[in-house]
Amino acid sequence: MTYVIHGATGAQGGPVLQAMQAAGYTVTGVARHPESLPSGIASKMVDYADTESLVAAYTGATGVFVHLPQGAPDLIASYAANVAQALAQAQPAHVVISTSGRVLDRPDLCLQSPPDSAIRILIDGVAAAGLSHAVIGTRLYLENLLLPMLIEPVKTEGVLRYPLPADFSVSWVSHQDVADLAVRLFQDPSIQGLVGLGALPGLTGEDLAGALSEGLGKPVRYEAITPDQFVTLLTPMFGEPIANTVADLYRAISRADHHEILPDTASQSRLGFTPTPVTDWAHTLTA
Repeated sequence: MTYVIHGATGAQGGPVLQAMQAAGYTVTGVARHPESLPSGIASKMVDYADTESLVAAYTGATGVFVHLPQGAPDLIASYAANVAQALAQAQPAHVVISTSGRVLDRPDLCLQSPPDSAIRILIDGVAAAGLSHAVIGTRLYLENLLLPMLIEPVKTEGVLRYPLPADFSVSWVSHQDVADLAVRLFQDPSIQGLVGLGALPGLTGEDLAGALSEGLGKPVRYEAITPDQFVTLLTPMFGEPIANTVADLYRAISRADHHEILPDTASQSRLGFTPTPVTDWAHTLTA
């Protein structure tokens, strides 16, 4: 039994690959540049624009972990359609999809992914093919805080600057939690549909600052900044177009009353799976 892991050289797929291997599963990492995978890991090169390469990667697999790359919406939507088509042809026994922060359970908000979005095209395509599948629904990743322009002021000034109000509640989660939940979902394919993953109750900016204070062993305070200020921070690393796209996301998020997963579909209620406490995650920053 082989499990195929998308983005196996990346920040999200890499931990899934390692967690599945640690759990005793035979894994195959798929990536555009599989030579970057650790030695001894089976690999296949795929191109999201080439459905045949995707079918070849999935054929014979017991399970497939998918998360879509970032990019222009129309391009990623075409990739999602190709992945869904390839999965329908290859017919793996179970598929686990990560939303990578895209929202599926808040139709009352502008954050809700529309029917023509990449993530909806992927999930709807997998469902239409009759494939057994589960969806890991996340909000914001703690690893966002590790960007140099964010973590360096934390370490040098004792200030966490982020483009959300200090009292705004978010279901923060780590990439490792995604990996651990993916293992659980492959172990028990009877768990179908959306499984929300993140802190409940959500964490405010002040909560994050408190956790970082404990983890780093020094006082850290939270400072809310505007999306425009966030653009200024991000532009040197990512360029202005990407920085503006990210800022637009935070403008949309801040118009909501919170950015938490819903209790009814949360992993805590569906599986009894509780994400790593943010204080524990913060302790790893000094490891």
